[in-house]
Amino acid sequence: MTVQVKAELLDRDAWSSFGWLPVRDTDPEDGASRLVFEWSDVHLNVISHRLDELVQTDLGLVCDVMFRHLTHTQALLVLNCPAVIAVAPASSQLSGPDDLDQVRAFLLHPLDSFVLHQGTWHWGPFPVGAPQVDLLNIQGLRYAEDNDSAKLGERGAAFEVVTGP
Repeated sequence: MTVQVKAELLDRDAWSSFGWLPVRDTDPEDGASRLVFEWSDVHLNVISHRLDELVQTDLGLVCDVMFRHLTHTQALLVLNCPAVIAVAPASSQLSGPDDLDQVRAFLLHPLDSFVLHQGTWHWGPFPVGAPQVDLLNIQGLRYAEDNDSAKLGERGAAFEVVTGP
């Protein structure tokens, strides 16, 4: 079973179940949300995701696996091209097709930044209209030891992220 999830514009309210959007230092909300690294292994690097990592369709991209990190938040900044990310709340089991109604997708533009709450399920970001998206990434250095996955395709629950109009 493959369902469609239409990518929507990233905004603070729509994103709030999955993380938070950084604000300017002059904003009264600055500092209200914090990064968490239970293993004290905060790490900054540049990562990339490519279109050839996944299946493309006429309408978008297919997601058949999602990931999450239980010990840390993750902050990302899109560097070079439009992109798309799919997310589901940390409370979701992602155990089958019935859980797909909790998945949302967001269109991202260069210089968009966002933070994923601990445990938020995510896929991507993947590029839209370019072969590769580059991302400034802040996450736990030992993320590979804390990289839970939900193999949706094996559970009959893949979905298509619609990236176009």
